[in-house]
Amino acid sequence: MVDQARPVVLLLARIAIGVIFLVHGYQKFATTGIGDTIEFFQSVGIPLAALAAPAVATLEVIGGLALILGAALPLAGTLLALTMAGAIVFVHAPHGFGAEAGGYEFVLALAASSLAVGFSGGGALALDRVLVRRRSPAAATA
Repeated sequence: MVDQARPVVLLLARIAIGVIFLVHGYQKFATTGIGDTIEFFQSVGIPLAALAAPAVATLEVIGGLALILGAALPLAGTLLALTMAGAIVFVHAPHGFGAEAGGYEFVLALAASSLAVGFSGGGALALDRVLVRRRSPAAATA
């Protein structure tokens, strides 16, 4: 039963985490705006804020989509986790652990979840898995 549920559970986890990143990245472009995001990044001491803000927003959008689709999972998971590590260092750590006070609790959960999903293999419903099956010589003879 667990083996049958695993692909669906991984799909749900990928979608949930991917949507969170996708929405946050989209907000940096459309709602907050890159200009205000750059100003915020500068205010918290993020180096090269004018480059970092659009890079982070783009990574969150593309990385979120990658998680949802199950594509390039190890790369997407690692890059998103590193982005969250930066958010912890520059924004959330001074506020302590608790999310209610702006702490790093939620961001840490996103980082860990990104890594877990990124290195899970994504399950049978992941694009990575489908592509590997198509390229596999064993799949061609099966």
